[in-house]
Amino acid sequence: MRAMVVEQWGGPENLVEREVERPEPGLNEVLVRVHAAGVNPVDWKTRESGALIGWGAVPVVGWDVSGTVEAVGPGVGNLRPGDEVFGMPLFPRQAGAYAEYVVAPARHLAPKPASLTHVEAAALPLAALTAWQALVDTADVQPGERVLVHAAAGGVGHFAVQIAKARGAYVIGTASGPKHDLVRELGADEVVDYRTDRFEDVVSGVDVVIDGLGGETAERSMKLLRAGGRLVTLPGPDGVPAAQDGVRAVWVLVEPDHLGLREIAALVERGELRPVVDTVLPLADAAKAHELGERGRTTGKIVLTVA
Repeated sequence: MRAMVVEQWGGPENLVEREVERPEPGLNEVLVRVHAAGVNPVDWKTRESGALIGWGAVPVVGWDVSGTVEAVGPGVGNLRPGDEVFGMPLFPRQAGAYAEYVVAPARHLAPKPASLTHVEAAALPLAALTAWQALVDTADVQPGERVLVHAAAGGVGHFAVQIAKARGAYVIGTASGPKHDLVRELGADEVVDYRTDRFEDVVSGVDVVIDGLGGETAERSMKLLRAGGRLVTLPGPDGVPAAQDGVRAVWVLVEPDHLGLREIAALVERGELRPVVDTVLPLADAAKAHELGERGRTTGKIVLTVA
């Protein structure tokens, strides 16, 4: 099968197309013919240094997949050949989504939302699950609470705005001026231009902060939280602020979640969640996709077409 292999850790030029052996499903696994693969920041960070664990002899990056079940291994009862599925298998271990086929535990996948194309569905798993697990599983956002979403037009951010709104929250997003219309369209009640305003000067009384930026943003955001407030930071565990004055901060790393994927699909089918796809490129242009993503100007998601 065709796959984009990292020949050595480093820049995008190290992503090259190669013929590799097609995997076979084992116990409780399925073989998925990949139609589209989503691109996430963790992809290029991994390509740069190989920082995550569990890499095989042939490093193939990527986790977000949407495709069709080709074969099922022993013990699989919830999927059958021909089913259209999407998911984020094995994260943070190697899944190898930048390829024509992926083997995944059956419970790391869910039925693809029927209203979405494979390209749209491939934009969902890692970013939407991150937003879901941050807002619902960790922060337990309640109706009427005030939620601040940083980088609200980005991959995780644009899903977080929609999920928070679907939970009945009052949503405030930060984004550059040209992206304000989109963020409002996705459901934000207020949008702050981080280029012209310090968010702490124009926002107060927040119950939940979703911090996709890291660094000093987390510390500055803590000052906005009411008693009982929760800050969920996503970039990494370093620099998570200490709990103070009745508020807490926690780092969340997304994990495969069959039930979460089903909840996300249900939001899609109810018209409460939609992926914004910025750029679509063929699998062979994975290096170009990484170059675009690393510029940090993407609105929504970049997706690779495979099948």
